[in-house]
Amino acid sequence: MMILLPVMLYLWPVSNAINERISKPNIVLFMADDLGIGDLGCYGNTTSRTPNIDKLSKEGATLTQHIAAAPLCTPSRASFLTGRYSVRSGMASLHKVGVFLFSASSGGLPMEEITFAKLLQQRGYSTALIGKWHLGINCNSSDDFCHHPLNHGFDYFYGVPVNNLRDCKPGHGSVFGAGLKMHTRAALQSMGIALISLAVLNYIGLIRVPRRVLGYFFLIAAVIVGVLLLFFYNFRNLNCFLMRNHSIIQQPWNYENLTQRFTEEAKRFIGRNTNAPFLLFVAYTQVHTALYASQAFRGKSKHGLYGDALEEMDWSVGQILHALDQWHLREQTLVYFTSDHGAHVEEISANGEVQGGYNGIYKGGKSTSWEGGIRVPGLLRWPGVFKPSTHIDEPTSNMDIFPTIVKLAGRLHVSQNCSKSIWKAFFFTPNFSPEDSNGCHDDHVCFCYGKSVTYHDPPLLFDLSKDPEEKNPLTPETESHFHEIIQVIQQAVSNHSKSLVVVPNQLSLENMLWKPWLQPCCSSFLQFCYCDHESRENKKLPEA
Repeated sequence: MMILLPVMLYLWPVSNAINERISKPNIVLFMADDLGIGDLGCYGNTTSRTPNIDKLSKEGATLTQHIAAAPLCTPSRASFLTGRYSVRSGMASLHKVGVFLFSASSGGLPMEEITFAKLLQQRGYSTALIGKWHLGINCNSSDDFCHHPLNHGFDYFYGVPVNNLRDCKPGHGSVFGAGLKMHTRAALQSMGIALISLAVLNYIGLIRVPRRVLGYFFLIAAVIVGVLLLFFYNFRNLNCFLMRNHSIIQQPWNYENLTQRFTEEAKRFIGRNTNAPFLLFVAYTQVHTALYASQAFRGKSKHGLYGDALEEMDWSVGQILHALDQWHLREQTLVYFTSDHGAHVEEISANGEVQGGYNGIYKGGKSTSWEGGIRVPGLLRWPGVFKPSTHIDEPTSNMDIFPTIVKLAGRLHVSQNCSKSIWKAFFFTPNFSPEDSNGCHDDHVCFCYGKSVTYHDPPLLFDLSKDPEEKNPLTPETESHFHEIIQVIQQAVSNHSKSLVVVPNQLSLENMLWKPWLQPCCSSFLQFCYCDHESRENKKLPEA
């Protein structure tokens, strides 16, 4: 558990340039997936080419202390959309697996949660989500769409409802491989031992087990194993599909020109809404593995396929910003760019190629609350409101977007606070493996659970304003106010805990399990849910 002080709502001051003509600005939000803060030129990278994203920094404001609400996709995105910590909506896991893995899970963002899209929709905005959702689909049937983006304030959705995983792209390995082999072997061994034990006990006369019962037991076990193997063999078809609103249009999705398709959909949405305020949320599937890049970008970067994917995403950002200029919407549009959390430092392909991003000087990465896991890019552009090349060093969170854009749409104003020291405390930290590494390479990802963590009493304390690399925990000898700071933090934890209301855990094992009756399928199970209504529509995409 990590506590960041000061815990504050930071809302940038709005200049006098905001007048009645743009009292409801257009809002364009870009969110990368698994992008490291050190991957961008505007945050110090000198070998990656990200000119369009860097241009946002030059033309607007750079947030230097910008924090994701969680170090994993699902809880971070839930907090981003609602402005609340994910534990309050039941979107924080209490076990090892912290994100949704299957399209036929019953968990997801609860219908009663209020997203900024829903509030802006009520205020007359046209709203769209292009790209990744990862906050659930159905509750009780394969078409109730209780967790779907259209049920959370978006008028239009084009994208992937779950996640882009290695299993979605043939030849890129599996995130389930090691675990599936281990658990399948253990299950088969247990069933074998049980059957042999029953047979022996039956043979020597200690118990009497009808052969029919033994046969049924073996048959049931074989069916369970068979269904699991069939599911994972067909994982790509069942979980990696593209939707337009409530309809599946490509199952499984085709990676060819996928980013170009997202880009064109975003540009079309802008073109349809030039005379009314709109919210456009572009949530890229890049640079999460499985990595991919269109032909025009493959082999062009200095950082392999990861760099190619990054540069294609940067191209897409540039295309969408150019569309704003074409429609003369630059002056009345707030643009924001971020990542859902830090880079996945343990991502290495089967042939040894590094396929995770770069977190710069910061320790750790995705799935940890070290700065490398939660410090993310934060770029803002709004001509006439933000001065070019502004740097804001105050602590901010991606949860701050919720109150900010809602208040902007309602022409409200909140001034900013100031702080000096930025205190951060760890009550437990993940155990890196190997110990002298910067991640959990033996497990592919760090788990904040059970024996995978070390607890600290008193908590580890850092002053990020002086030690952003989190190398030197403070002590009573090195910080004269150590005990007072810890007391304030512990009181904040206590107040937070007391304020929590018990809600259903959307990431419980029951909610995360694959349920065949919830499986979205555009054809039939006999056809392995295959369909492709998308390729015909996108044969004439413009070249990158």
